[in-house]
Amino acid sequence: MSLTEQIKNNPKLKAFVHWLLIPSGEARPRLWVKWFVNPFLHKRGKGSKVRYRSRMDVLPFNRFELGNQSVIESFCTINNGVGDVIIGDGSLIGMSNVIIGPVTVGNNVIFAQNIVASALNHGYQDVTVPISKQKVVTSQIIIEDDCWIAANSVITAGVTVGKHSVVGGGSVVTKDVPPYSVVAGNPARVIKRYNFDSKQWERA
Repeated sequence: MSLTEQIKNNPKLKAFVHWLLIPSGEARPRLWVKWFVNPFLHKRGKGSKVRYRSRMDVLPFNRFELGNQSVIESFCTINNGVGDVIIGDGSLIGMSNVIIGPVTVGNNVIFAQNIVASALNHGYQDVTVPISKQKVVTSQIIIEDDCWIAANSVITAGVTVGKHSVVGGGSVVTKDVPPYSVVAGNPARVIKRYNFDSKQWERA
């Protein structure tokens, strides 16, 4: 049995290792993890940038990858505590975004400002237990290549945004977005699709 499996199968040991990595009641890693562990485990592509004022709550037990020439702008929060965060090549994560894994962002994707993409939901079903103490549930978010997510949008758990699609500003995306579509609203719905025969964007 590997060391990782031994830790996972021993609740007390798992809790101790978790405490070593993260202060109690917090989501961000301890400084020693940030300085001496993460740089050797997480992949940063050539020319990629993470602005100084971003909050990188990335931990060694899940993946974090930032592709070539990709940028995470100031005041973002990136959290891989409950799932991998993978960002492809040439993508821009604009100011004040929140990304909570598991989230995969493709190549040449634009996230504008103040976007939340959270693949995490809190359990609430047991009314005898505070919601904050119930298990979290995750469902993968996928943003495919060449998408533009406009400002103030929310991408909910389990959603896939198809290739070369646009999410209009202020939208709440609760269902998959087909490739080559424009969606808008709360909940977001398809308002345009690209017609490859006419080579035009047409209203849905």
